[in-house]
Amino acid sequence: MAKIKKKVKTIKIDADKCNGCRGCEIVCSGFHANPQWSSINPARSRIQIITDRLNNKWLPVFAGEYTPAECMGRSIYVIDGKEYNECDFCRASCPSRVLFVEPDSGLPLKCDMCESDPTLKEPKCVEVCLNDVLVYEEREEEVEEQTSMELVETGLASMINKYGFDKVAETITRMSQKS
Repeated sequence: MAKIKKKVKTIKIDADKCNGCRGCEIVCSGFHANPQWSSINPARSRIQIITDRLNNKWLPVFAGEYTPAECMGRSIYVIDGKEYNECDFCRASCPSRVLFVEPDSGLPLKCDMCESDPTLKEPKCVEVCLNDVLVYEEREEEVEEQTSMELVETGLASMINKYGFDKVAETITRMSQKS
């Protein structure tokens, strides 16, 4: 395959500035509701705030790729004297936890940087972050060209592997009736 230049979008997180307001979770869940802005449910958010309220620590974590199996990593990180499990920093949706799983269908969630038509200047979570915890950045990177249908097939195969063909087909049917 040919190499192409691709715009890579990232959100830089400065956890030291986070006060746990959870505005990012709320706006994300509303933006991704169907229809858009019809409901607010932070369980549907593609960003979650991991909290340690006793020590006033807040860590925003974005939903990443789905993984069909648990990882073997069980390392413990000590930051400012507080122990954190490796799962606290993980972006994946996996079988060992319910973080980044759509509550109704059980399908995994992934941050899409609020892609929409028309294109937004920056993701909604960055827009509402009052403390500059979340900073949107774009850069160009050379990557292997991949067709969008290959991505769809990979995603469907992954979901069928985890949830079974019948549940995925039922969810697609339900979603297509809402359109």
